[in-house]
Amino acid sequence: MNYTYLTNVSLEEARTSFLDMIADRCASLGEEQVPISEATGRVLSRPVYAAISAPHFHASAMDGIAMMARDGFGATETTPVTLSRYTVVDTGDPVPDDCDCVVMVEDIIDEGGVLKIAAPPVPWQNVRQIGEDICAGEMAFPSYTTMSPSAIGVLISCGITTVWVVKRARVAIIPTGDEIVAPKADPAPGEILEFNSSIFSGMLREWGCEPVVYPIIPDVLEDITRAVKQASEECDFVLLNAGSSAGREDYASAAIQAAGEVLLHGIAIRPGKPAILGRAGKAPVVGVPGYPVSGVIVMEELVRPGLSAIAHLPQKNKIMVEATLSRKVNSPLKYEEFIRVSLASVKGRLIATPLSKGASVISSFAKADGLMTVPQNVEGLEAGAMVMVEALRPMNQIENTIAAIGSHDPLFDEVSNFINRRFPGLYLSSTHVGSMGGITAIKRGEAHVAGIHLLDEATGEYNLSYLRTHFPAGGVKLMRGVGRLQGFMVQKGNPLGIKGVEDLLKEGLRYVNRQRGAGTRILLDYLLQQKGIQVDQIYGYEREEFTHLSVAAQIASGSADAGLGIYSAAASYGLDFIPVCVEQYDILMDETFTQSTLFDAFASIIRSKEFEERLTQLGGYTFTDTGKMVEYLD
Repeated sequence: MNYTYLTNVSLEEARTSFLDMIADRCASLGEEQVPISEATGRVLSRPVYAAISAPHFHASAMDGIAMMARDGFGATETTPVTLSRYTVVDTGDPVPDDCDCVVMVEDIIDEGGVLKIAAPPVPWQNVRQIGEDICAGEMAFPSYTTMSPSAIGVLISCGITTVWVVKRARVAIIPTGDEIVAPKADPAPGEILEFNSSIFSGMLREWGCEPVVYPIIPDVLEDITRAVKQASEECDFVLLNAGSSAGREDYASAAIQAAGEVLLHGIAIRPGKPAILGRAGKAPVVGVPGYPVSGVIVMEELVRPGLSAIAHLPQKNKIMVEATLSRKVNSPLKYEEFIRVSLASVKGRLIATPLSKGASVISSFAKADGLMTVPQNVEGLEAGAMVMVEALRPMNQIENTIAAIGSHDPLFDEVSNFINRRFPGLYLSSTHVGSMGGITAIKRGEAHVAGIHLLDEATGEYNLSYLRTHFPAGGVKLMRGVGRLQGFMVQKGNPLGIKGVEDLLKEGLRYVNRQRGAGTRILLDYLLQQKGIQVDQIYGYEREEFTHLSVAAQIASGSADAGLGIYSAAASYGLDFIPVCVEQYDILMDETFTQSTLFDAFASIIRSKEFEERLTQLGGYTFTDTGKMVEYLD
């Protein structure tokens, strides 16, 4: 007797129909709060913001002495400076409040108990400053991030004790068949050891699910139907194995139909053709073929995407890939060095950008896309070198990641969160290198987008003149971003009475600056020039931080008195704020990026009401033509 399957659709069509059914008629998992110690492998249901900075105090990075850098100015090998005020510190010790640098023990001259130095120290050298890893108020991880052990370390280091996570999917496995028996050492002829449930359980655990294996059900339609109904009430997802084929006792299709609904029975794949897709109540149900190879294929191609739809599980596909190194990497000759990198697909090239090499900066490992090695006896690798990278994220994620390299603003963290929530399978990663660094990254083809806010001191115009200079032939697009309120962040109550840039000259004032090339630093230089102030008149001008939140963290900690930054960073730390101007913060894009689906997702977020409302909550932003494309060439 010939048997005709109900359907014979393509794998892609089957997957799409199954996911549409899950979205329309199946229940989501909900969320629960768990201790951070139990969160490894769990999926965040909400973004997590740092409660404290990491580190949360200024820590010595070396064994040596803590001192004020100014006390060692002028020291040379021929005229060493004798020290009178210092504190002996070990690595990890707090740096005293009256000190701003550490001289390592190897650089100290001990002449019978009299300590001297032969080189001038620099403020904040050999000091792990507050927020070096992550700053309080900064988004540590967006929604639907899977917590790795290193991510757990990041969250603990920034004061997080509990997190909200997607509930773990309970997946029922119902083995069926008269000939199926539980595993044993001496099966009789005709008995088939039931091992599929063990295979599937292992796969489910790898995916972060909780398998629930039911007793073996004989080939009785009523019993199988009853088991499917029970499992659908007790679990979030049901696997019925086997009985999906065309044999006389293959009751899976009839049982699923009796318990709920059969969506598809028969898929144009081999092996795996007899698979059944359906539901019972609010639980998706998959009839998995009995042959183990068929079962594994159906699990990977249909069950895993279905579970991902309700549990936001990541795809895992670690492979070695070839990439172009974006920056030079120096390495000691005597070690094989592992370099954490971010990976981005830009203009058809895979770009590997080295992340922080600091042993204490755990967030760079948690957020790394890949790991490359510099072999022993190799001094380093030049920018542009082709390197092999072990992908720590699946390549489809990397290829669907928007690479943002440029000026820091919390809005990129918020865009990342919105993208994760609205566009499963798309991502955004951001690296903070300043506005000029962003222009360079776009020019070299190393990024898709770059935040910029560059003031033309001659005209007072933002951004456009820089694009005319650096991209006279076009090839890039500019999206109007937001207006940002810039001003001086100062300690609560403004104890030094700072009113404007001229007050940075006050005796004893300690300034904290942004890095070279940052638009905020260019703005400061412009303000200083207007008042005829030389940069060497400001104590702390050379002290650099890479984000507005980092600047705010140093002021809130008491190690600095003032710094130029955006209002939202000051508000995040409860600092006082002296407004200076509203600047234009725009988004520079490679032209080819604007023709991609990644751009469509990115632009829809920037132009959305929800995004504007979120930035309004942060404070200090204005919205005029946000999301509009701007012409910069005449």
